[in-house]
Amino acid sequence: MRTFRAAAVQMRSGMDPQRNIAELAESVAEAVSSGAEYVQTPEMTGAVISDRASLMDVLCDETDDPVVNAASELAQKHGIYLHIGSVAVAAAGGKIANRAFVFDPRGKIVARYDKIHMFDVDLDNGESWRESATYEPGRHAVMVAFPFAQLGLGICYDVRFPELFQTQARAGALVLTAPAAFTRQTGEAHWHVLQRARAIENGAFVVSAAQGGKHEDGRETFGHSLIVDPWGRIIAEADHNDPAVIVADIDPAASIAARAKIPNLKNDRTFDLETLEAPKTARATA
Repeated sequence: MRTFRAAAVQMRSGMDPQRNIAELAESVAEAVSSGAEYVQTPEMTGAVISDRASLMDVLCDETDDPVVNAASELAQKHGIYLHIGSVAVAAAGGKIANRAFVFDPRGKIVARYDKIHMFDVDLDNGESWRESATYEPGRHAVMVAFPFAQLGLGICYDVRFPELFQTQARAGALVLTAPAAFTRQTGEAHWHVLQRARAIENGAFVVSAAQGGKHEDGRETFGHSLIVDPWGRIIAEADHNDPAVIVADIDPAASIAARAKIPNLKNDRTFDLETLEAPKTARATA
């Protein structure tokens, strides 16, 4: 366990994976030039495509996916741990997985994580999303034991489900992640507070690279990639929705110290829920 420099890459991925790969390569090089040895990219790094038929046109098995292969080469070229926030890849039974990949400095895949929680919502601005109609949800939480710290994997909407991150923290994760493509409306309302809440309640760093801006497929994402410390303080932010790279030094010992001061993970207790019936009484009259 030791201090390391982390980078979060903010992107505005379009519908062409090759163009996105070119942007990815430039951003990773920038992050490495800033001293980062762990680099994270957003959800749907490979392509942001709302239409299922158009997505199927570029969909590949992970062994043939151009973004996965390019990420492997970049990790090896720069000698870094590269965390691709997610890529849409073909899954069993004709399904699609929203899958994160972590590569080691040899370019080998050391972890995969399929997004567990599907973004099935109707927003009051008219946007309606049904990720479950396109993606097969994951069934396994995943952590990665890096030489410098254990890191828990999440993707976007997962950040609204504290139990996922609490499970990882209790298992030893000192750094949590939620790379995302948050909509502009939900991001403006909840992005910062959710990231800070997950950091505070778990005594952990949170690193979340984001998509940002108006995308080629018409959707608009919030941006504002963040790195938050275990006390909920924002230590790095892209405070806009344009492509960017942010970096911060992460000392895992700060997570251990935060948990020692406020040991809520240890103090948590199981309990039963009881619902009591309130008596019906007549309304008082003047």
